[in-house]
Amino acid sequence: MNAPSAPSGESKRARKRRLKAATVRKPISEDVFNLPNMLTFGRILAIVPFCMYLAQDTRRDGVMAAFIFTLAAITDFFDGYLARRMGVVSVLGKFLDPLADKLIVMAALVGCVHLGRISPWFVVVLLGRELSVSGLRAIASSEGVVIAAGQDGKTKTALQMIGIICLVAAYPVRLDYGYLDFGLVNLVRVGRFMLYVSLAFSVAAMAQYIALFAAAVDAKVAKHRP
Repeated sequence: MNAPSAPSGESKRARKRRLKAATVRKPISEDVFNLPNMLTFGRILAIVPFCMYLAQDTRRDGVMAAFIFTLAAITDFFDGYLARRMGVVSVLGKFLDPLADKLIVMAALVGCVHLGRISPWFVVVLLGRELSVSGLRAIASSEGVVIAAGQDGKTKTALQMIGIICLVAAYPVRLDYGYLDFGLVNLVRVGRFMLYVSLAFSVAAMAQYIALFAAAVDAKVAKHRP
């Protein structure tokens, strides 16, 4: 379908708005097959072999599980980047992307609890935090308020990913860089430390979400107050 002709003297911004308004939104069935959403689906499907390798609790299987988790973390960055770059940001993608993240993270943490590598209370607290933030965002969206991820949330995610990879790999490794020899490093202890630090950032990020939500709601109420 050809784009409608531009009226004479129309500005570039006005033309962009007109073309956007004239664009027909694709059905969800078509969004399934765009590249970013296919990467997200791949991340969800990767949970099955990841859990299978993690459950074996051997050095080789731990490395394979850590490799799969690392690939999933990389695709988490690229699917969002490609969706914006290709102009195919979709409702389906907005739903699946955070779902895929939470599923594989929770699968890893529950598996590590079963193997005795992390305490159950940590998973309970982290899951409670994730459910609270998701509920807060849903309420904010219904009120027309958008809460963007802050720096604490991004730091939490980075620390969490590194910590989980260390917990999944699990076995001691020797760090030797030329003249610097750190000896055997216990990856389980490193992973626990990273995850405990990430939990502090998680709580700080949740407090930031609550403050932003309260401020946005107050501003909206003040705007409509006579």
